[in-house]
Amino acid sequence: MRTHTSTAQTAVASVAFGIAAAAGLLHAVASLCWAVGGRWQLESVGEWAVELARESPVKIGLALGLIALVKAVAAVVPMVNERRKSRFYRLIRWCGWSGGVVLVVWGGVSSLSACAVLAGLVSPSNGYNRTTMIGHAFIWDPLFVVWGAALLAGLWLTRPARLLVRRGP
Repeated sequence: MRTHTSTAQTAVASVAFGIAAAAGLLHAVASLCWAVGGRWQLESVGEWAVELARESPVKIGLALGLIALVKAVAAVVPMVNERRKSRFYRLIRWCGWSGGVVLVVWGGVSSLSACAVLAGLVSPSNGYNRTTMIGHAFIWDPLFVVWGAALLAGLWLTRPARLLVRRGP
């Protein structure tokens, strides 16, 4: 499969995939830390996470361990896929495109919603936890946006060339 990428474009794509992998791995490391019992910044995820960690540490540990693994795989596989071009190349790219869009939309909407709450534009009827809102507005959800946007940029820059068919005389 021939691509239309130049050397400079390939270098930029590599940087984009690297940024995406780093953002995803940061998410994975946080989940892994919480999975093994760490509680630093757990409140920034939500009060539900703090309560669940208190009530069912083994259950949340296993769940967060699995989440960390999925995030780590999702962070690294697209970058490796571009270098190795496995037989699942197209499927992995399709998953990357889909995942990138979800990350940007989910992260963007959630981050903007949290900012709106912090700015007083939206007032949740049952109140809110300021630490949680700050975490969503400025840490976790913007990191999802960075991850998704970088992944989409890398995929765009390495997309396969389309054959141009000239019709007519």
